[in-house]
Amino acid sequence: MKVIDKEQQIAEAFRRGETSAMDDLFALFSGYLMGVGMRYIADDDEVKDVLQEAFIKIFTQFHTFQYRGKGSLKAWVTRIMVNECLTTLRQKQKIDVVDGEQVPDLPDEEPDTEGLDGNVLMEMIRRLPEGYRQVLNLYVVEGLSHKEIGQMLHIKPDSSASQLHRAKTMLAKMINDYKRRLR
Repeated sequence: MKVIDKEQQIAEAFRRGETSAMDDLFALFSGYLMGVGMRYIADDDEVKDVLQEAFIKIFTQFHTFQYRGKGSLKAWVTRIMVNECLTTLRQKQKIDVVDGEQVPDLPDEEPDTEGLDGNVLMEMIRRLPEGYRQVLNLYVVEGLSHKEIGQMLHIKPDSSASQLHRAKTMLAKMINDYKRRLR
């Protein structure tokens, strides 16, 4: 007997025009996509607005989705959410590209994140300047190259690398400061 995963069930329900497919898709991915949005946008209300826009796009463009196996639906909805976040930030001109700024070197060692609560780390990431946060997420989480990030954000690949360095530096400082306060 062939086992059909939840993503495939939802895709097939959409193809059949079942209205419950939207509810199932929302229930499966809304929390996850909210987390994705929170990595890019610092304001919770703004993330909720972007999430709503992303789901509108997902529902209206579902006919373009091609099921390619387990995880393909999650990848597709994630890409839509990331693109909606970037579009929102571009429209509000919040992309903070800072070149020529003096930034301290990264610490010799990676910051100790052992025992660091995930929510605390998320809040630290959300405190990064918009441009730094975007590059950090696109590079570290989404796995894009600096060339791809440059194309998406309309910046030079060198600027992407520079912003990643600055984001890591700021994040390392926040983590080290937090750990010192706990001692």
